[in-house]
Amino acid sequence: MQGTTKSMEGMVKHMEFWKGKNVFITGCTGFLGSYLAKELIRQGANVTGLVRDVIPKSYLYSGDEYKKINTVIGSLEDEPLLERALGEYEIDTVFHVAAQAIVGIANRNPLSTFEANIRGTYNMLEAARRSPLVRRIVVASSDKAYGEQTQLPYTEDMPLKGSHPYDVSKSCTDLIAQAYHKTYGLPVCITRCGNLYGGGDLNFNRIIPQTIRSVIYGEAPVIRSDGSFIRDYFYVEDAVKAYLLLAEKMNDLRLEGEAFNFSNEIQLTVLELVNKILELMDSDLEPVILNQGSNEIRHQYLSAKKAREVLGWSPYYTIEEGLKKTIAWYREFFGKEA
Repeated sequence: MQGTTKSMEGMVKHMEFWKGKNVFITGCTGFLGSYLAKELIRQGANVTGLVRDVIPKSYLYSGDEYKKINTVIGSLEDEPLLERALGEYEIDTVFHVAAQAIVGIANRNPLSTFEANIRGTYNMLEAARRSPLVRRIVVASSDKAYGEQTQLPYTEDMPLKGSHPYDVSKSCTDLIAQAYHKTYGLPVCITRCGNLYGGGDLNFNRIIPQTIRSVIYGEAPVIRSDGSFIRDYFYVEDAVKAYLLLAEKMNDLRLEGEAFNFSNEIQLTVLELVNKILELMDSDLEPVILNQGSNEIRHQYLSAKKAREVLGWSPYYTIEEGLKKTIAWYREFFGKEA
C-alpha cells in the first residue's frame, strides 16, 4: 500500500506541474505530437500546436482534446511565425517533435528532410532564444543520430556520426540543440528514442503498422530488408511519459544541454518483430523477405541507464503489451473485430 500511495502522490504532482502551463508543440498532428498534445490537455496545460498540413485521420482528432488546442498554421521554415507564436501565446515550454521521420523518404528526398529537420530545428531554437518567457525546451533527436558504432548499446557520450540523409539530419538536430545551450544558455534537453510504435501511426511504410494492416487484410507481410536488422522498438505512450518527465525535471536537476536515451532496452531483429506480431494476431501468414534494404544502419539499440538513474524513469509497457494495444487500435481503425 505504501508503494501505491507514493505512486499516487507522484501522479498528482505530475498532473499539477502542467496545470495552466502554456505549451507549444511542433508537429502536433504527427504520431508522437498527437499523443503528447492530448496528454497535456488532459493534464490541464494550455496547448498551442504548429500544424503544416491538414491530416484528418490524425490521432489528434480522436476524442475531444483537439477542441481545446490553439492551432498555428505554418511550417518550421518560417522563423518569424514561430517567434510570433511563442510571444503571443506566452509559451513557457516547447516540445519540438516535428520532423520528416521516414528513412526511405529521406533517401529519396534529402532536401525536404534537411529543410524540415535541420533548418526547422535552428529556426525553432532561434525563435525560443528570442522569447524570454520560454523556460524549457525538449528537442526530439533519434537513435539514428549515433550512426554506425563499433560498440553497442548506444550511450549518450558516444559521438554523433550519421552518414545517410535521415541519420545526418538527426545528428545535426542534436548538435544544433547542444550548440544553442552551450553558446546562448538556452534551456534545452534532447531525447534520443528508439523506433516509436503504437496506434495512430499512419506511416504504413513503417514495419509495425504495415505488418498489422497486412494481416488484417489477409496479406503476407513484407520485409524490405533481409530481416536481420536489429532495432529498438519503443511504445509511444512510454515516450510521452518520458518527454513529460524530462521537461518536469530539467530545471530542478540542472539538466539543460543534456541528452537522454529512452528505450525499453529490448532488441529485436525485424523478422523476430514481424513473427511476434503474427503470433499475437493468431496468423499463419508467412512474411515475404525482399532483401532490398540499403542506406540504413544494420544494428542499433540504446542504453537507457542514464534516464533510469538520473530521472528515475522506466518504461511502463513491455513489447508484448505495447503490441497488443497497437493491434487493437488498428483493428478498430480498419473496422475489424478482434
